[in-house]
Amino acid sequence: MNQPSPSIISRDRHPISRRSLSPNAVKVLYRLRDNGFIACLVGGCVRDLLLGREPKDFDIVTDATPTQIKKLFRNCRLVGRRFRLAHLHFGEEIIEVATFRSASPETALNEPPEDGRDDADRDELHLRDDDGMLLRDNLFGTPEEDALRRDFTINALTYNIADFSIVDSVGGMDDLQHGLIRTIGFPLVRFTEDPVRMLRAVRFAALLGFEIEKDSWDAILQLAPTIQRAAPARLYEEILKLFLCGEAARTLQLLRQSGLFTALFPRFEEWMATESDGFPHTGIGRATAWVDDRRREGEPVSPPLLLTLMFGQYLAERSERLVAGGMPPQPAIHAATADFFGDLAATVRVPQRVCTAVAAILSCQGRFDRTPGKRPQSFVSRPAFADAFRYLRFAGSSDADRQRLVAWWEQHLAGVSPPEASVTPGPAPRKKRRRRGRRRPRSGTAA
Repeated sequence: MNQPSPSIISRDRHPISRRSLSPNAVKVLYRLRDNGFIACLVGGCVRDLLLGREPKDFDIVTDATPTQIKKLFRNCRLVGRRFRLAHLHFGEEIIEVATFRSASPETALNEPPEDGRDDADRDELHLRDDDGMLLRDNLFGTPEEDALRRDFTINALTYNIADFSIVDSVGGMDDLQHGLIRTIGFPLVRFTEDPVRMLRAVRFAALLGFEIEKDSWDAILQLAPTIQRAAPARLYEEILKLFLCGEAARTLQLLRQSGLFTALFPRFEEWMATESDGFPHTGIGRATAWVDDRRREGEPVSPPLLLTLMFGQYLAERSERLVAGGMPPQPAIHAATADFFGDLAATVRVPQRVCTAVAAILSCQGRFDRTPGKRPQSFVSRPAFADAFRYLRFAGSSDADRQRLVAWWEQHLAGVSPPEASVTPGPAPRKKRRRRGRRRPRSGTAA
């Protein structure tokens, strides 16, 4: 099938200047160009520059193969199996360079084997499973073919260092101007190839304030349950991107409307549809708004704190039921947390260290209830204190008693002698019974 010729937007018709690019990215672009290769910026950095936003990173595409890139740059490291990429290290900045790829084996320009093995002995370069999900894609192609295999039209725009033009092969400029997230090709096929693209569509729509184009949205509604086919570890990383992008509240809304949230967190979504003591479970809505406020103020939100904010109310209710059944409070919190994340691991695999940190944040809330308690400075020195105190701040935004605790600890941390906390204390810890030992014989007395 013949594709329309790409549209070329000359330098005088777009706002991108070399001064707005990473100096390291410019060095890479020019070195590739000076060695006879095509070199372009691609993806989110081009999209963001056109929208007047500051890019987080700069990705480059070229017709140089990974082996050729490695020969040109001593700071190069080849990574990836499904997508073979070159990472160029400049201190803390990493410039990612990819070779133009093809969506079809017939048109691929494959890199020759580097290890001397025959093709029959090498892993397949282009591999799908029986359902059509793309497992590996190391087929090299042309710039036009590379544009067609990207996810959304607004992410397929390239900036060519040769003449400083924007190259648009899929109508991305038009969708950018109309605020649309549109898949390249048939949405059902593209989301089947990689279900995580559905989450990316939601993230870009929330982050940019765009709408998801109708056919793409209808495909998400149909295929939302298939998100469970993606790797659980990868879904954990995507969840962090979704809820730390600065538009967590809008993200939550789109995830629930699309059915993706139910597919990702079935037990939690079922709980959200119920009430406790006649009140709906709205904690996650307040939590996402609070996270957005922190991000707008430039404050970091750690993964353990994010997950505690999202699921804290649910975990607290589960632990309270365990306490009512006779389990001590601290073991109940750890048991409820372990059960929830253990069940979730089949879909979203949260690292064990993060699960442990979530339990520690929730455990600390009981210590806040005993303010001032014994040795408050020892409590401050706990590794979980900083995130636990921020969680207390969140709770204090809708609870007067928690807010008074926040004020007490703020004074204590500032070195001011705070008054006695005027809150209802939690249950006092049970005193340990001292074991009575044998009476030692007096010196000089026979045993």
